[in-house]
Amino acid sequence: MRRKVAFGGTLIFAAALAGCQSSGDTKSVSAGDATRGAQQFAVVCATCHGPDGRGVKGLGKDLVGSDTVHKSSDDDLVKLVVEGRDAKDPRNSTGIAMPPKGGNAALSDKDIRDIVAYLRTISK
Repeated sequence: MRRKVAFGGTLIFAAALAGCQSSGDTKSVSAGDATRGAQQFAVVCATCHGPDGRGVKGLGKDLVGSDTVHKSSDDDLVKLVVEGRDAKDPRNSTGIAMPPKGGNAALSDKDIRDIVAYLRTISK
Protein backbone atom coordinates (compact mmCIF):
# COMPACT_ATOMS: atom_id res chain seq x y z
CA MET A 1 0.00 0.00 0.00
CA ARG A 2 2.81 2.37 0.83
CA ARG A 3 4.29 1.92 -2.63
CA LYS A 4 1.03 2.96 -4.35
CA VAL A 5 0.82 6.17 -2.30
CA ALA A 6 4.41 7.11 -3.10
CA PHE A 7 3.87 6.39 -6.79
CA GLY A 8 0.65 8.43 -6.80
CA GLY A 9 2.45 11.32 -5.16
CA THR A 10 5.19 11.10 -7.77
CA LEU A 11 2.62 11.28 -10.55
CA ILE A 12 0.99 14.35 -9.01
CA PHE A 13 4.39 16.03 -8.60
CA ALA A 14 5.39 15.20 -12.19
CA ALA A 15 2.10 16.55 -13.55
CA ALA A 16 2.48 19.76 -11.55
CA LEU A 17 6.07 20.17 -12.73
CA ALA A 18 5.10 19.62 -16.35
CA GLY A 19 2.35 22.22 -16.03
CA CYS A 20 4.81 24.75 -14.66
CA GLN A 21 7.31 24.09 -17.41
CA SER A 22 4.83 24.40 -20.25
CA SER A 23 3.17 27.57 -18.97
CA GLY A 24 6.41 29.33 -18.11
CA ASP A 25 8.08 29.20 -21.51
CA THR A 26 5.63 30.64 -24.00
CA LYS A 27 8.39 32.41 -25.92
CA SER A 28 10.15 29.36 -27.29
CA VAL A 29 7.23 27.04 -27.97
CA SER A 30 4.62 28.24 -30.40
CA ALA A 31 1.43 26.59 -31.55
CA GLY A 32 2.30 27.66 -35.09
CA ASP A 33 4.07 25.98 -37.99
CA ALA A 34 7.42 27.72 -38.58
CA THR A 35 7.80 26.39 -42.13
CA ARG A 36 4.42 27.77 -43.14
CA GLY A 37 5.23 30.93 -41.17
CA ALA A 38 8.39 31.47 -43.23
CA GLN A 39 6.25 31.42 -46.38
CA GLN A 40 3.75 33.88 -44.89
CA PHE A 41 6.59 36.10 -43.65
CA ALA A 42 8.09 36.22 -47.17
CA VAL A 43 4.76 37.36 -48.62
CA VAL A 44 3.50 39.72 -45.92
CA CYS A 45 6.34 40.88 -43.67
CA ALA A 46 9.52 40.86 -45.77
CA THR A 47 8.63 44.06 -47.61
CA CYS A 48 9.31 46.07 -44.45
CA HIS A 49 11.31 43.67 -42.29
CA GLY A 50 13.51 42.25 -45.05
CA PRO A 51 13.63 38.73 -46.47
CA ASP A 52 15.95 37.68 -43.63
CA GLY A 53 14.02 39.58 -40.92
CA ARG A 54 16.87 42.05 -40.36
CA GLY A 55 14.78 45.09 -41.28
CA VAL A 56 14.62 47.57 -44.12
CA LYS A 57 16.01 51.00 -43.33
CA GLY A 58 13.22 53.55 -43.13
CA LEU A 59 10.48 50.89 -43.11
CA GLY A 60 10.66 48.07 -40.60
CA LYS A 61 12.70 47.02 -37.61
CA ASP A 62 15.20 44.20 -37.39
CA LEU A 63 13.23 41.27 -35.95
CA VAL A 64 16.22 38.95 -35.56
CA GLY A 65 17.82 40.96 -32.78
CA SER A 66 14.63 42.57 -31.54
CA ASP A 67 14.13 42.75 -27.78
CA THR A 68 10.39 42.91 -28.42
CA VAL A 69 10.42 39.59 -30.28
CA HIS A 70 12.82 37.99 -27.82
CA LYS A 71 11.08 39.09 -24.62
CA SER A 72 7.40 38.94 -25.64
CA SER A 73 5.16 35.92 -25.31
CA ASP A 74 3.67 34.37 -28.43
CA ASP A 75 0.27 35.79 -27.48
CA ASP A 76 1.75 39.29 -27.15
CA LEU A 77 3.39 39.03 -30.57
CA VAL A 78 0.17 37.78 -32.14
CA LYS A 79 -1.65 40.75 -30.61
CA LEU A 80 1.00 43.14 -31.94
CA VAL A 81 0.64 41.77 -35.47
CA VAL A 82 -3.16 41.77 -35.30
CA GLU A 83 -3.37 45.34 -33.99
CA GLY A 84 -0.30 46.82 -35.67
CA ARG A 85 1.53 49.78 -34.15
CA ASP A 86 0.70 53.42 -34.85
CA ALA A 87 3.57 55.72 -35.83
CA LYS A 88 2.85 57.86 -32.76
CA ASP A 89 2.82 54.94 -30.33
CA PRO A 90 5.55 55.60 -27.74
CA ARG A 91 6.86 52.04 -28.28
CA ASN A 92 7.35 52.77 -31.99
CA SER A 93 11.00 53.72 -32.44
CA THR A 94 10.88 54.12 -36.24
CA GLY A 95 8.10 56.66 -36.62
CA ILE A 96 6.66 54.40 -39.34
CA ALA A 97 3.29 52.78 -38.68
CA MET A 98 2.95 49.03 -38.79
CA PRO A 99 -0.50 48.36 -40.20
CA PRO A 100 -2.76 45.79 -38.56
CA LYS A 101 -1.96 42.30 -39.86
CA GLY A 102 0.97 43.77 -41.76
CA GLY A 103 -1.48 45.35 -44.16
CA ASN A 104 -3.01 42.00 -45.15
CA ALA A 105 -6.51 41.79 -43.68
CA ALA A 106 -6.84 38.23 -45.00
CA LEU A 107 -4.25 36.88 -42.53
CA SER A 108 -5.92 34.40 -40.21
CA ASP A 109 -5.03 33.84 -36.57
CA LYS A 110 -3.36 30.58 -37.67
CA ASP A 111 -1.29 32.47 -40.26
CA ILE A 112 -0.15 34.90 -37.58
CA ARG A 113 0.71 32.08 -35.14
CA ASP A 114 2.74 30.48 -37.93
CA ILE A 115 4.62 33.75 -38.49
CA VAL A 116 5.34 34.00 -34.77
CA ALA A 117 6.65 30.41 -34.82
CA TYR A 118 8.95 31.41 -37.69
CA LEU A 119 10.12 34.50 -35.80
CA ARG A 120 11.14 32.22 -32.93
CA THR A 121 13.46 30.37 -35.33
CA ILE A 122 15.27 33.53 -36.48
CA SER A 123 15.29 35.50 -33.22
CA LYS A 124 18.67 35.70 -31.52
